Amino acid sequence: MRSMTILAPEGMLGYGIPARSLEEGLKRDPAALAVDAGSTDPGPYYLGAGVPFTNRRAVKRDLTMMLEAAVERRIPALVGSAGGSGGRPHLEWMLDVYREIARERKWRLRTAAIPADVDPAWLKARIADGKVRPLDLTTPLTADEVDRSVRIVAQMGLAPLVRALELDVDVVIAGRACDAAVIGAVPIRAGFDPALVIHMGKILECGGAAAYPRHGSDSLLGTVDDESFTVEPPNPDKVCTVASVAAHSLYERADPYVLHLPEGAIDLRRTRFEQATPRAVRVTGTRFVAAERCTLKLEGVRRVGARTITVAGVRDPILVSQLDPWLANVRERVEDVYGTAGYRLLFHVYGRNGVMGPLEPLKQTQAHELGVVIEVVADDAESSAAILALARSAALHATYPGRKAIAGNLAFPFSPSDLRAGEVYEFNVHHLVEVDDPLELFPIKVFET
Repeated sequence: MRSMTILAPEGMLGYGIPARSLEEGLKRDPAALAVDAGSTDPGPYYLGAGVPFTNRRAVKRDLTMMLEAAVERRIPALVGSAGGSGGRPHLEWMLDVYREIARERKWRLRTAAIPADVDPAWLKARIADGKVRPLDLTTPLTADEVDRSVRIVAQMGLAPLVRALELDVDVVIAGRACDAAVIGAVPIRAGFDPALVIHMGKILECGGAAAYPRHGSDSLLGTVDDESFTVEPPNPDKVCTVASVAAHSLYERADPYVLHLPEGAIDLRRTRFEQATPRAVRVTGTRFVAAERCTLKLEGVRRVGARTITVAGVRDPILVSQLDPWLANVRERVEDVYGTAGYRLLFHVYGRNGVMGPLEPLKQTQAHELGVVIEVVADDAESSAAILALARSAALHATYPGRKAIAGNLAFPFSPSDLRAGEVYEFNVHHLVEVDDPLELFPIKVFET
């Protein structure tokens, strides 16, 4: 029975490849090294600002290790969702790091770069044709909302990555991409069952996260054959178990049985997990259901304003016991000066409901101290800073019943106390668009370093 092994050196490019894990994984003769480099988990800022959320030095270290292994063994290396958010500036940032490494090593590598940005005019035409529908957002996408967007990317599936490999390249660096597609492109091109390949890609997308014990970034091996796939950590101190692999099959899933990609979905209703060895898990029974129409997930953001924050602590038990009236008093003082329009004043109270806000079920707190983050989002940075300064001053000096001092309600851990946090963005596009061709939005650009 034929088989193919893929090595995911880590769960996120830049999070740190353990040298021993990479060395052990390479002993298994992988056909490719593939890694995800992005996520929406850090929020909308990075897509809007066009900057990565990973450190350049860390990314260069990991990418160098990965490329050295791939070049030495003459196997392809694939990176998906370049630069974190996978937009054009993120892709260019990643390519700049990549070219720097190639110059330093004097490598001549045939490379495919795949942008994932969406042309606004094209998207508005698809909206007019009724080809766009909401995904997680409840509102339909409009042409006006497209115009408000700073940047929109589409999440590519398998087809663009496979097509790039068919162009006889050494390295593929892609914009926004489905994680499982980056892992699965090489075995899909080799003709393995898409159900097994996509499911294996889903497990390998986060590297060693599907192995115990979980601590830090690590590698994971996946081997697919004609009937199953097996996952195993190259780190000898870790193990994959039925529970750990099955749990990762449910990771970031709205439906525990179905995982959608642009070209189709995998169905896990008949999937079976078994302990193949003390450290490896074998998976069988996953099925692939081809999509009637190819759909791409769109991610886009719009600018909201500029943010300034201050972080402070409250220790007075009298103030802790009447925090809400005190915060209301601070808000009134700000509104007396700046009115109620053109800004948002937010209070995050840690130790009470700072994580869940109004959804917090425990309404009473026995905390002896609380952390208060005051946030102002306004149209521009200067307005945000001015309003935050007033809110901070009011919070510091506002009186309350039973107060025994004339000032000093807050303890500030930082000087300066007011921290400008930059531009603010929010997701306004999280929709699906029907396309006639899965390659339609992803022009492949081949070059040599």
